[in-house]
Amino acid sequence: MKMTLLGIFKVVAFLEGISYILLLFIAVPIKYMADDPTYVKLLGMPHGILFIGYIILALLIIRKYGLSFKSSFWLLAYSLIPIAAFFAERKIVEREIHQTLE
Repeated sequence: MKMTLLGIFKVVAFLEGISYILLLFIAVPIKYMADDPTYVKLLGMPHGILFIGYIILALLIIRKYGLSFKSSFWLLAYSLIPIAAFFAERKIVEREIHQTLE
């Protein structure tokens, strides 16, 4: 099965979104409420790697498909908003790319 740039981006965006939610809403509260940093240590590195992967893939998509400034901005900004990474590809990338290819 051949993975396209968009296919890889979908997977990374999904995993980055999951890791961000787990980190923010489970690991960090446990760290400060139970004084146990174990979960932050376990989830921090994978989330960091996925975040960097998301940014790199987003930049590659912006470059390859020539997304507008507004779409590029939102595609990158969605990585900072919990849950938004799940919708980034569908909401911006597919719409822009379909317009470009038509």
